[in-house]
Amino acid sequence: MSSQLGKIFKITTFGESHGHQVGVVIDGCPAGLNIDFSKIQQKLDRRKPGQSPWTSPRKEEDKIKCISGLSGTTTLGSPITLVTDNKDAKPQEYKDINKILRPSHADFTVREKYGFQAPSGGGRLSARETWARVAAAGVAEQVMEQMEPTIKTRAFISSVAQIQAAFDLVHADQISIDSEDFPCPDPEAAKKMKAYIENMKQDGDSCGGTITCLIEGAPTGLGEPIFDKFEALLAQAMLSLPASKSFEVGSGLVGTTQKGSEHNDPFSIDPKTKRIKTLKNSSGGIQGGISNGEMIYFKVGFKPPSTIFKTQDSVDHDQNKVSYTKKGGRHDPCVLPRAVVIVESMAQIVTLDLILRNKASKMNALR
Repeated sequence: MSSQLGKIFKITTFGESHGHQVGVVIDGCPAGLNIDFSKIQQKLDRRKPGQSPWTSPRKEEDKIKCISGLSGTTTLGSPITLVTDNKDAKPQEYKDINKILRPSHADFTVREKYGFQAPSGGGRLSARETWARVAAAGVAEQVMEQMEPTIKTRAFISSVAQIQAAFDLVHADQISIDSEDFPCPDPEAAKKMKAYIENMKQDGDSCGGTITCLIEGAPTGLGEPIFDKFEALLAQAMLSLPASKSFEVGSGLVGTTQKGSEHNDPFSIDPKTKRIKTLKNSSGGIQGGISNGEMIYFKVGFKPPSTIFKTQDSVDHDQNKVSYTKKGGRHDPCVLPRAVVIVESMAQIVTLDLILRNKASKMNALR
């Protein structure tokens, strides 16, 4: 079961949703850098459940512990291991999954592949695993701040179901988020989104939507042609997230409706910096798989959470038809409020890995 991402800045996540701990091992972090764990905890607090009416009521402290790789707060260059304890695990609420195939869950596919599945929750497939990704990104973000301080990554909810937020990517620096527990740049749309999610929760149902992410200040030259294109690595990272179903970079699907003359990004010379830039940004800051110095932007689509509290048709492991109604358990009616920081985190991990790969290739070229 693959649990690794990255080539130089490599993360390996471990732990199950209702096990003792979840955590991450980080390889390839440069030595001699200072890490502020209060900043990592702030990042993790944005992800944890039980903070608002729109998220799972599961109560986890999500307190971070570092058990290797640092001397005080300074990185040693050796593997960094970060863990947190599962405080509010309730495996008894998942006895039904040993009998019934829950609609749209991975019960069937995991059993078909491995012959066994975790007896409670989603095991490794649970969104609980994303704690490890955000913790690793807390390190990645601070490494980038010390190596490439111009890079800033931020994400926000851009739609819930059919409700679309209004924002202007041309003036991305003016996009502001009023609420950290529901990060959306359009206050009026945010009110409608919250009400819609509340209705889904009261009705025992769920809903999906999209998250838009911006990477500002990235240098030129990140990413490689063919298989390791920047957008290809971002797509892999984003589509590895629980409930993710789509990925668009730059103009995305809108670009498929345009003519080349409408979609192309003309080059010009910036009168202030005297650098080459593009007059617009249909490419989303990436051309030929390589960053061109413009803002990188992409959108990730998330489906409605599979766990709902309505009666559904299914079968049991003996192939008998059954009616399935979820009893108990703590689940998000919509993953978007907690997924924003996870999308940001995956973007930061991918970006740092490409920065380190760039530096390594330049050093090899000088030898």
